[in-house]
Amino acid sequence: MTTEYVPPKVWTWDKENGGQFANINRPIAGATHDKVLPVGQHPLQLYSLATPNGVKVTVMLEELLALGHSGAEYDAWLIDISKGDQFGSGFVAVNPNSKIPAMMDHSVLPPQRIFESGAILLYLAEKFGALIPQGHAGRTECLSWLFWQMGSAPYLGGGFGHFYAYAPSKMEYPINRFAMETKRQLDVLDRELAARPFIAGDAYSIADIAIWAWYGNLVLGRAYNAAEFLDVTSYKNLLAWAQTIDARPAVIRGRAVNRTWGEANEQVPERHSAADFDGLGK
Repeated sequence: MTTEYVPPKVWTWDKENGGQFANINRPIAGATHDKVLPVGQHPLQLYSLATPNGVKVTVMLEELLALGHSGAEYDAWLIDISKGDQFGSGFVAVNPNSKIPAMMDHSVLPPQRIFESGAILLYLAEKFGALIPQGHAGRTECLSWLFWQMGSAPYLGGGFGHFYAYAPSKMEYPINRFAMETKRQLDVLDRELAARPFIAGDAYSIADIAIWAWYGNLVLGRAYNAAEFLDVTSYKNLLAWAQTIDARPAVIRGRAVNRTWGEANEQVPERHSAADFDGLGK
C-alpha cells in the first residue's frame, strides 16, 4: 500500500532526495568555489555543454560563420555541469543563475555578458543582422516562436524527461501528465509545419534553431530513449523538418561542440578554431 505524501508546513532541503542530477541541485544561488574562467583569442567566449540549450548557441555560431560572418569566431569552453563547474565564481559572474550556456562578448567595451540561450540567440542575430526576419511582421512571428520554445521546453525536459528518464522511480501520474503535454506541443509544431517549410515562415531562423535543439532531437530519437513511447514518427511534418535541419553542415558542427559523449569522432569538447572539426563525422 502506498502512503500518500503530505507536504510539511515548511519545506526543507533533503540532499538525499535521489534521482539523476540530484547531487548538483540545490535551493540556493551563488558560487560554491573560486574558479577563474579561461579566455581565448576570439571576441566571443562561450561557456557551455552540448545539452539542448547549449547546442542552440553553438549551432547559431556555426551558422553565422557559414554565412561569412568572421566576427562570429568563438572559443567554446566546456562547463561540466555534472561536476558543478557552473557553480564556480567565474561562471556565476557571467550567469548568476548558474545555468549553461553563458557567453561573454569582448568585442564591446565594457565586455558584455549574455545568459539564457534565447537571449544569446537574439543577441547574436541582432549583432550580425542574420537569421532573424528584418520586417516587423516576420520578426514578431519569429520571436513568438522563440519565446514559445523557452516557455514550452521546461515541460518537455524538466517535466517529461525528468519523470520518464531521470527520477529515482517511475510514477504514472507525472509521466502521463507530462507525456500528454509533450505530445500536445509536438502536435502544435506538426500542424504549423504542414503549411510552411520553417517554423516562422519561409526562411530558416533562430526560431528553428531553438526549437530543433529540443523537439527536433526528440523526434529524431535522441532524447530520453522515448521515441517509441511518444510515437514521434507519427508527426510527419515535424520529422521531415527535423531531418532537413539535422543535415545542415553548421548543425552537424554545432552539435559536436562541448560534447563529451557518443561517438568519439562526433565530439569537440572545446572549440577554439575551425581546425577542431578536422575528422568530424569520419
